[in-house]
Amino acid sequence: MTDTTPERAPVAFVASGEIPQAPPPPGETGLRHWVRENLFSDWVNGTLTLISVAFLLWTLPGLIEWVLLHSVWNAKSLDECRQIMDESFGEGVRGACWAIINERFEQFIYGRYPEELRWRPNLAFALLFVALLPVLFGGFPGRKLLFVVTAAYPVVAYFLLWGGSIWPFFTFVAGVLLGILALRAIMSIDHPIIGTVGVAIAGAIVVVALYLNFVWGPLTDGLTGQYGAIGFAPVESAQFGGFLLTVIIGVVAIAGSLPIGIMLALGRQSSLLFIKFVSVVFIEAIRGVPLITLLFVASTLLNYFLPPGTSFDIILRVLIMVTLFASAYIAEAIRGGLAALPKGQYEAGDAMGLTYGQSMRLIILPQALKISIPSIVNIFIGVFKDSVLVSIIGLFDPLGIIQPILANAEWQGIYAEVYFFVAVLFFICCFAMSRYSMYLERKLKTDHR
Repeated sequence: MTDTTPERAPVAFVASGEIPQAPPPPGETGLRHWVRENLFSDWVNGTLTLISVAFLLWTLPGLIEWVLLHSVWNAKSLDECRQIMDESFGEGVRGACWAIINERFEQFIYGRYPEELRWRPNLAFALLFVALLPVLFGGFPGRKLLFVVTAAYPVVAYFLLWGGSIWPFFTFVAGVLLGILALRAIMSIDHPIIGTVGVAIAGAIVVVALYLNFVWGPLTDGLTGQYGAIGFAPVESAQFGGFLLTVIIGVVAIAGSLPIGIMLALGRQSSLLFIKFVSVVFIEAIRGVPLITLLFVASTLLNYFLPPGTSFDIILRVLIMVTLFASAYIAEAIRGGLAALPKGQYEAGDAMGLTYGQSMRLIILPQALKISIPSIVNIFIGVFKDSVLVSIIGLFDPLGIIQPILANAEWQGIYAEVYFFVAVLFFICCFAMSRYSMYLERKLKTDHR
């Protein structure tokens, strides 16, 4: 029997090779598409765009003339500055007198820090970027080696900025290492209560407190008597000021408030009533009080609670208060991230047999911190800007530096230039933090994968 079935023709819609990629539709790429989508997407957006352009055309020419075209950079007083403007640009023409910034620039940056020792804060500032590289940017070459610089940076920076003998630093680091060993030892105990994170942290704090009260002082004095006071020339805190003081307060508060805030957020969700109670009371008490009140407490009232004759550095007091203030807000931001996670994430850690610490470190906290990035960075920016409040308690931050400058008879009547300069410094730092936040959000975004 012969097969009379006719041969099937090849299917026309089955591709026999790779189809070349088609170009995007006209008008969907390039500057023209961006302008249409972002500036003229509808009549409201287009109207606001036209109003904004008109406002810029109205204000920018005058601002450029004041800032650049009619400005003076070299003068010894405001009267000389205005005289140069009259001679150069015409009678009555007024621009910015940047001569005051040019003359007092170092005072704005360093305050009254000794001029011959200013290489020390410069070196500390350069090392800050090296210490931040492995923390802020993953995959950086030599990242593990740079973590050593990051771990040692707080001690090195303090030693560079304040100077003094090296022995207090070494003995203090020994106390911190002792606390870390105590933390690891307690967490390694196989007990449902003793081996928890909260109990281990409390135990480590007790060990460090006992060391600082009974061992640190005698050990430091013994090493100093045996080997002498080796170190840099000391610099008093009263000589700190300007943008240097702002950076110190901002960096310490940001670096210290994040781990404390994480512990407070976890403590607020703890099943141990005492830890939960302490965390809730601390967070609500700090958040219910303005920062200026805490600074006044640090400046005046704190001395009444210390033993007679105790000397507690004013900048150290401010650093502690600002860090605690920021940590309470960080705790609430992270608690929001923890609450946003579905219950299944917690159950997944239990199903895998992970301990509480492992579950938090590997599953919960990475997701909660990623969710909380915008709120955390917003708090960091606010704390950095709020550092100017220290001028109220007698510290000479950039705004505190302005007051004696304006009181000088040679510069009386000048205001806009100094405040504009300080605003630009703060804008650069806050804008950098904001852009890094956006970079970190894009890097950690995984919902599209």
